[in-house]
Parts: sequence; C-alpha cells; structure tokens
Amino acid sequence: MSESALKLAEVQTIIVSRGSTSKEVMLYGKIQLNESLLQSQTAHVPGRIEQLTVNVTGETVNKGQLIARVYSPELITAQKELIEALSMKEKYPAFVEAAREKLRNWKLSDEQISVIEKSGIVNSVSEIFANTSGIVLDRKVSEGDYIAKGAVLYDVADLSRVWGVFDAYESDLPWISMNQTMEFTARAVPGDIFTGRVSFIDPFINPATRTARIRVEVNNRGRQLKPEMFINGTLHSAVKAGGKELIIPQSAVLWTGRRSIVYVKIPDSEQPSFKMREISLGASMKDTYIVVEGLSEGEEIVANGTFSVDAAAQLAGKPSMMSPEGGAAKTGHEHGGTAMTGAKADVNQTGSLTISTIQKPDNISSEFKSQLTRVYDAYLKMKDAFVASDAKKASGEAIKVRNAIEAVDMGLLKGDAHTMWMEHLKTLRQSINSIAGSSDIEGQRTAFSGFSNHLYSAIKTFGLLDKTVYYQFCPMAFDDKGAYWLSETDAIRNPYFGDAMLKCGETKETSTFGK
Repeated sequence: MSESALKLAEVQTIIVSRGSTSKEVMLYGKIQLNESLLQSQTAHVPGRIEQLTVNVTGETVNKGQLIARVYSPELITAQKELIEALSMKEKYPAFVEAAREKLRNWKLSDEQISVIEKSGIVNSVSEIFANTSGIVLDRKVSEGDYIAKGAVLYDVADLSRVWGVFDAYESDLPWISMNQTMEFTARAVPGDIFTGRVSFIDPFINPATRTARIRVEVNNRGRQLKPEMFINGTLHSAVKAGGKELIIPQSAVLWTGRRSIVYVKIPDSEQPSFKMREISLGASMKDTYIVVEGLSEGEEIVANGTFSVDAAAQLAGKPSMMSPEGGAAKTGHEHGGTAMTGAKADVNQTGSLTISTIQKPDNISSEFKSQLTRVYDAYLKMKDAFVASDAKKASGEAIKVRNAIEAVDMGLLKGDAHTMWMEHLKTLRQSINSIAGSSDIEGQRTAFSGFSNHLYSAIKTFGLLDKTVYYQFCPMAFDDKGAYWLSETDAIRNPYFGDAMLKCGETKETSTFGK
C-alpha cells in the first residue's frame, strides 16, 4: 500500500510487546434483600387479634417491641389449669410442671408465669413482641381476625446488610471467584463507591439470558441501598498465568468465527507492505487480547485500519481473510454453509475510504431482520438525544434500546449465524448498559461510540428491512481520535459535540437494505 493510501485508510501500526495485564469485568445488577435476614413474626397462641401496634408496610420495628395483642380462650384455659394444679401441688407435683411447660410453649416467660401463680389472676390477652429489628415488608392480618397458633402476622427484613446480585456472562465467569472484592456504584447514591465480597456464584446458566447470578454481600451503611436499585459493578482480576504476556489491541484482530487474523508489517520493504497471519488468542481484556501463538515480541502489526489493509489485499488478489489462498474473493454461493461478501474498497470524491469486508451468513429470516430493525430505530432516538446533549434522555432511550436488543429472538439463527450474533450481543449489551447506567454525557458518548461500531457491524452482518444506513464520522471526537455513528439521513448532525459543532463530520459509507 502506498503512503497516501495508508493515510486515507487511517492505518496505524504498533510494535508487539510484553507486559502485565489484568481483566476488568463490568457487571450490572440490582440490590436485593439478604434472605438470611428475613424473618416472620408469628402468633404463639390461637385466638382473635385485639390490637395491632404496627399497621403500615415499610414501618420500622425494633426487637422486643410490642407488635400485637391476642385474645385467646385456650390461653385462659391453660392459666386456669396452672392455678388449679397449684392447689394440688403436694399430691400431684407433676401437674404443676406440665401446666407451666404448656405456658412456656406459648412464649410466656418464667416471670409472667410466676406472677400468675402468685396473684391467681388470669390474663385474657397475650402480648406478642418482635423477635428481630427491621422493616415490615408485609402485614398479613388485620384487627379482629381469628388466627391459629403459628400464623404469620408480619414479614420483617433487616436491611443493615443487603445483597448485590449481578448477571455475569459465560465468558466473564473464569475471571470471577469466591471472596473476590467487588466495587460498585448506584445512580441513586452518586459519588459513593460500595465494596463487598463475592459470596455466591450460581452453578447454573440462565438459558434465556446466558448469564449466571453473582452475589455480593454488602454492609448497608445508613440504609442508602434499597432493594431493586440498579447498580454497576467492577471486578479486577489478574491474568492467572501472571508475568509478561504478549499483548495486542483488539482493533488489530480480524475474527472470522474460526480464525483470528492480524496483518504483520514486512520489515525493510521499499514501500509499506503487510502480510496476513493467523494467530491463536488467549484471554480477552477490555481493549486487548493476549496472544498465545503466532506472533513474536518486536514484530510490527496493523493496530488500526486492519479492515482497510485486508480490503486492499483482496483487491490485489493476495491472501486475505476472505480468501486465505489468495485470488479473487469468493461469492457467498461459492462457499458452503456461510456466505461471505467480497471486499470492496474505493476512494470517493470526498477522499474517504469505503470498505465492505463483512462475513454474512446465509438465509437470515425476515423476522430476525425485523427485530434488528427495531433495535436500529430505537438507536436513532438515542442518537438524537446525544445530538441534543441531553444525558438524562440518552439514558432513558438507552434503556429502550436495551429492551429492543433483549427482545431479539436468537433462536431464529442457526449454526455459525447464532455464534456470530452471540459475539455481537455481548459487546452490544456491555456498551448499552454503560449508557443506560450513567448520567455523565461524556462517559455516555464514549460508550455510544463503541455501541455504534458494534451495531453497524451487526447490521452489515445480518441486514435490516427497508432501510438506508449512513455510517458517519467525526474526525475531531475524543481529542481528534475520531468516532463514528449511524444516521437515517445523509445530513450531518454530530452526536459527539451537539450544537457546538453540529455539522462537523462526513458520511463514510452508505448501506441500503431491501425488504
């Protein structure tokens, strides 16, 4: 490739090096009640409820607090039996102890029993006291109700300790272990960082969401955390092998479902030249991969613009992702099973490089395309919120996008297509959750950039119904690193700067999808 072609394609290279790295796992979840701290307040005697001293759900009760009074004919009878047994104490001492034990079973204290014995007075009402402190979750009875022994009056939860319950994808589970420290935040408590330890990892995968539950126990200082609050968690895990791993950026890798490919720069060539090489990848970090096999320290590889180099290789008939043996790229009908698009590259009049190098499965149903189209439509509303620089609206629209993504039926895909969608789904979920869970417009825009690229890749892979998508680019976003977004029109409305530079950018590629 010539120097000018490299500049137009924004190709950048790096030297492969070694270094220590760690995995940052982002998890999303909710606060839930600590089930070990749930208790039911029960009646110890049968009878009629004369008075409830706690009448409102959500009310706080303290251990030892009077919570109810119950009129019990059976309790009256038992007290009379004790008094009568006392009159025959010398002849039948066992009767006295049996009568006392019956009252103890109904939760009368030895002090109360002693008062009855000394006074000879029968109490017609039994007082019930709370056996724990907490918040009333549910009041089960009303005054005047007749209840049996053991009937539940209230359900009470102690909120001094709660659970953070997160959903972890299958690929995240190797990085999570028992007693691992996790930090998390809650939108309802801005500025505070909470810490807990992993106390439970679900042994089963949810077949619908392909996630497992991760539970963290947390001290709830000041009861700031309330059940059902959304929370965002972060786990940091060192690579288990440790030491100096060979690391490359994720942007350097072309992944076809079976092979991982990079382009290695040929040293000492007259003009910039690159050669495709298959490699084996290890663990995936946030923005990097660990290389297991295929690269050596000190080699120079393409880090950005890998698709551009691959497209140029295909046009030249050289070995490439689509044609590993070289020659013209095959059409989808020449492949068995999975269809591939050929690479197409062209420098248009505006000087931008248009590239189409996307693996496309055969026979994607119209129903699946329709569901993906609904995701795209929801995305456009979220994009408009960024154009308006409205963080709150962007978060709300992101939730709608997330709902549309979760409504996509992956059962409509088979074989390689299903695997490819699962890869897209993981990255889409992570990005959209970052937008939905944030109120910081700049942080949201960073996640929006990644989401836009992943969504466009999914759209190019699976298609839409009756849509034209404009893939647009702002070269000044993120300190001149640049960022893309999708639009329904060719007019530029920049979501990264809003009114400050509303028309900054250009259309890099236009994709039209039929019915």
